[in-house]
Amino acid sequence: MMTMKITQSHFFKRKVKKLREQEKKILDQQIQTIINNPNIGHRKKGALREVYIYKFKMYTTQYLLAYRIIEGELELIMIGSHENYYRDLENYLK
Repeated sequence: MMTMKITQSHFFKRKVKKLREQEKKILDQQIQTIINNPNIGHRKKGALREVYIYKFKMYTTQYLLAYRIIEGELELIMIGSHENYYRDLENYLK
């Protein structure tokens, strides 16, 4: 099993803090899926070309998880529902 260093943006940490314990467990499973297959997300184009978006459901809500891989390191950038997601992500990366 390959080990990968994982970093979290401040934006990501703030969102995760607001999740309930069960939701954090679901999120951990999804992050493990990304670690096992880093190319599972969809690579974006344009201003977001270095970012992958992984979509998953938590209960009935679809979440998007933005991440990028730089020199073997997984950076978790942002998590949220679809509303204003890409706008906020682009603003964060500026």
